[in-house]
Amino acid sequence: MPTILEPKLITGTANRPLAQAIARRMSMHRGIHVGLVDARVERFNDQEVFVEVYENVRGEDMFIIQPTSNPANDNLMELLIMSDALRRSSAKRITAVIPYFGYARQDRRSKARTPISAKLVANMIVEAGIERVLTLDLHAAQIQGFFDIPVDNLYASPIFALDVLTQFEGASDDIMVVSPDVGGVARARELAKRINAPLSIVDKRREKPGEVADMTVIGNVEGKKCIIVDDICDTAGTLCKAADLLMEYGATEVHAYISHGVLSGPAVDRIGQSVMKSLVITDSIEPTEAVKATPNIRVLPTAPLFAQAILNIWNGTSVSSLFETETLEPGYEGLLKA
Repeated sequence: MPTILEPKLITGTANRPLAQAIARRMSMHRGIHVGLVDARVERFNDQEVFVEVYENVRGEDMFIIQPTSNPANDNLMELLIMSDALRRSSAKRITAVIPYFGYARQDRRSKARTPISAKLVANMIVEAGIERVLTLDLHAAQIQGFFDIPVDNLYASPIFALDVLTQFEGASDDIMVVSPDVGGVARARELAKRINAPLSIVDKRREKPGEVADMTVIGNVEGKKCIIVDDICDTAGTLCKAADLLMEYGATEVHAYISHGVLSGPAVDRIGQSVMKSLVITDSIEPTEAVKATPNIRVLPTAPLFAQAILNIWNGTSVSSLFETETLEPGYEGLLKA
């Protein structure tokens, strides 16, 4: 086997702009050009996925950048087939960089005769020959235990903390971090700790999935600039209702920081018409033109975070060092604007 000289990146079609941005950031770190491996990902007429890698990858350390966002099934199959192509081409190690891990919300049996699809997807990824997974803000941390391979779960909270301190400079005493439900308290507390802000909770009761029957605010938000923190925003119905409720309870402004902007169905229209002053998402899922055109939606880059994580995995250094805001600050200099 030849000596591994550089990490090599390859991408599917799910979020090519993010893959290109990661390659550019790695080029800056390495001082040499890091490009994407030349390959094609196509569909047959019956929508079968076909992958062909044009470069020699024998003995190489390969990183496949592919979120499994909408269309989740197509993008998941691309990831699996790309891994199979690389394994059969004698790549030495294959790491899946999955900025958004689809099926993560199916992490347990919620009722009788239902699947645990996150575990099934984990099994498929391992069987495809992937030896390591790098992802961002898993919906449920226990999903890491579904894999029998190493899983590095990065966090968006250090990036959010940098952005909050930039956007609300001089007004930090007025900030209140809000968890949109009891289950998200740990995530909201993490951001609150980083920016030294108090924490409040929106307690919601559901009659059935997708419908909220009643909501109550736990904590005093009167006169506060509220920042709602969550990992996924899908149709934005609950998020917009929570924003309305916080304003009714006396908040002066409502902002939201969401790791993964799924934003399906009427989500973009709802956010554009909501009382939220801003919704901040990451580019873990490629933003649509409608998202880019909505004035109160901002997108934060994750390329500096993933680029450094890939380099740390490649050279065998700590990935957990990237959990600290101070570690990421140099990489985000000039990227966050007030």
